[in-house]
This record gives sequence, C-alpha cells and structure tokens, in this order.
Amino acid sequence: MNFMKQIVISFVLAVLFLCSCGSNGSQRPITAEMAYEGVNNYCHSAFDWSIAKDNPSIMYVAMGEETDSAYQVTFRSYTGALTYFYVDKTSGKTKMVEYVPGLDIKSEAGTIDLFDYMK
Repeated sequence: MNFMKQIVISFVLAVLFLCSCGSNGSQRPITAEMAYEGVNNYCHSAFDWSIAKDNPSIMYVAMGEETDSAYQVTFRSYTGALTYFYVDKTSGKTKMVEYVPGLDIKSEAGTIDLFDYMK
C-alpha cells in the first residue's frame, strides 16, 4: 500500500511540475521598453524604410498610451497612415489596428507575437 501511495504522489508532483513549465510560466512580464523594441523590430522588417532615408521624420515608431493590461506603440508610415500596436503586458500577443486619418478609416490588421521580434 505504501508503494502505491508513493507512485500516486510522484505522479501528482510530476504533473504539477510539468504544468508549471507551460508557456505562461516561462514568459516574463512585458516592459514598455520590450514593447517598443519588439514593435520597432517588426516594423523595420515588415516595411520599406528606404523612403525615409533622406527624411527620417516621415516614418517613425513611438510609444503611445498605456493601460493596466497593454502598451500602445504607434507606427507612422510615409503615407501618413498609422498602425497602432496593442501589446498585452502578460502574453506579448500584439493586436494591430490600421488608421488612415485623411479618410477616417480604422481596420483590424492582424496580430503578432512580440517575442518573435525580440533580439
């Protein structure tokens, strides 16, 4: 009977250990600096910045508002369109929303995982 009890306890401890090693347990909280770095890296890999070579202020990445659960990072394209990146502080999941001010059009543009763009 003692042997069976040890096996059950060992099994329970192994399950608890494996559950604690999941993706949420291994990720660290996202800081504002991490949010900016990841979005900046994404924008530099996804968009052509050559047009901004002579006029760097035409395209940029900047920190926006912060809530309890997310950071907002804004990318401005040379066309004047804005892409807002909402970075979840816990998971790093990042929602993108494009906004064209001249036409007052806002649309969902997908998601990225911030950790895919961290160095």
